[in-house]
Amino acid sequence: MNTKYRAGKVSEMAHQKGAQQLQVCGKRLRARELGLPLPGKPGIYNAITDVPGVLVGFNTLSSQADPTLQTGALPVQTGVTAILPVGFASQLRPVWAGHYALNGNGEMTGTHWIADGGYFVGPILLTNTHAVGAAHQAATQWIIDQYREQWHKHHLWAMPVVAETYDGVLNDINGMHVRPEHARQAIDSAHGGQLPEGNVGGGAGMIAYEFKAGTGTASRQVALAGQTFHVGALVQANHGLRPWLTVCGVPVGQEFTEDRIPEMNREQGSVVCILATDIPLLPMQLQKLARRAALGIGRGGTPGGNSSGDIFLAFSVANPMPIQQLAGPWGQLQFLNDCLLDEVYLAAIEAVEEAILNALLMARDIPTARPAGAICRAIDGHRLAEWVKAGRHLDSGPQEA
Repeated sequence: MNTKYRAGKVSEMAHQKGAQQLQVCGKRLRARELGLPLPGKPGIYNAITDVPGVLVGFNTLSSQADPTLQTGALPVQTGVTAILPVGFASQLRPVWAGHYALNGNGEMTGTHWIADGGYFVGPILLTNTHAVGAAHQAATQWIIDQYREQWHKHHLWAMPVVAETYDGVLNDINGMHVRPEHARQAIDSAHGGQLPEGNVGGGAGMIAYEFKAGTGTASRQVALAGQTFHVGALVQANHGLRPWLTVCGVPVGQEFTEDRIPEMNREQGSVVCILATDIPLLPMQLQKLARRAALGIGRGGTPGGNSSGDIFLAFSVANPMPIQQLAGPWGQLQFLNDCLLDEVYLAAIEAVEEAILNALLMARDIPTARPAGAICRAIDGHRLAEWVKAGRHLDSGPQEA
């Protein structure tokens, strides 16, 4: 099909619905609520919290909501997201895990031990690039406090998982506004059920495809051997350029040409994807699952830019165990036959793709910090849905020579 013809027709068909459909009472709708044709069956909440025991908390620092946070010329728009794989369990319980970096221009602490030991202990924190130290301190202190008896009776050490993406376009990142107490509040606020998305927690100041983005989540149900399991994804989306954006196979970034971020002519963000499941998997299998997040972000159009930290972690809450220093000489694990992993991989890819869409669709406009005076716009969900519908209709019709 001729690209110019296709783009023009998509624009024409999308605008036929009229400007009144572009905003409905200011309410932001998730991807499925907008009717985007996404595959797979989500869990009850369509969130990482569909995985049993997983809790998520946020602390958002915004000078729009609290002007006292702003101490300099630039606004504050940042925060911390906390994922607790086993919630507030009173007994020390590591979780099996694997990680993968598609492009390594970023940070995720604790991954050297995950690669060797196959597990981690404590929460996962997501924040901005310059707040990793503050978040790490808070996570370490929480582990010591939560498991005080074990930590004071034995020679145990904490190596928390803290990951980051860069929010300096919308936030005074060099002001170092995130402190350990902010990260601790995110941990303490963790809960199950439905989760806020967009401008919340570590995603408060993040941008994807030059739209306001941030935190997003989704899940999939997976049927295996007569049982129903879940794969959940939570992303901190801060990646991609506008022309790359693809939604449900339609290159919509070519249509949304207005309100682009000034001076953003190359990839300068990152994306962190956390995958959780209750399927019994070995660390090697979880490492392979983490790799599939790369295919999930690729469905959105990103090539994984040179300046992007595209870093992924997968963990399983199955196979509960004591920490190795306090365990006996033998252990036993249940794990899925590798020949059945394809359905799990597909669930992860679909959940990551949808989580990024939810991050975009649930976000709201924010003024830019650098350059000052611009606005980072949130994507218009209704307009997006119309263009996706129109683009898929054209693709299914007669092809022009």
